[in-house]
Amino acid sequence: MNIITSTVVFTVDDPAGSRRFFTTHLGFREVLDTPDFTWLSRDDAAADILLRQRDLELPLQSEAQPVVAFAVTDLAKEYERLHAAGAPITTPLRCDPWGERLMRLTDPNGIVVELTEWIPPSGD
Repeated sequence: MNIITSTVVFTVDDPAGSRRFFTTHLGFREVLDTPDFTWLSRDDAAADILLRQRDLELPLQSEAQPVVAFAVTDLAKEYERLHAAGAPITTPLRCDPWGERLMRLTDPNGIVVELTEWIPPSGD
């Protein structure tokens, strides 16, 4: 098997809200918007995102907390940009002693986006 691309699929109540979040704050662009789904992409190595409208006639099922993680460069600069833009930051920028810089945002549908940057561990 040779995987040539990846897509993360989220079933949400408000696809338009998630589309605005990902395009406004994280640089995704809309590739296709249909009544059933919205497909978002970037020009780098990030996985594509597919936002599906939840069937409102079906009972809401308990599902795992959706999280999408992106490894990025210059996270401190991105944090400042996102903070200045009023992005919904739910975990402020922090540096962990094992060599990870991390922050989290949450979109209007509860999708958690984790941005990380690997840095030298403390003491090195």
